[in-house]
Amino acid sequence: MKVLLDIREDKVDFVMELLKQLKYVKAEPLTPYKAQVLHGIKEAVEEMKLIKEGKLKARPIDDLLDEL
Repeated sequence: MKVLLDIREDKVDFVMELLKQLKYVKAEPLTPYKAQVLHGIKEAVEEMKLIKEGKLKARPIDDLLDEL
């Protein structure tokens, strides 16, 4: 199983060292770029969920393509 943790900057070293001590845990920090990409994907999935539930209105594809 994969778990994404959001750790305060001043506690990162402590938590990473603690996780390294656990033989059954593989801990690898994310680069700021990867963290930003994951955050964007999470937001997109949440938005799609709201659209499917009818709580948010979808935009026409032409509007989206015009932005590109």
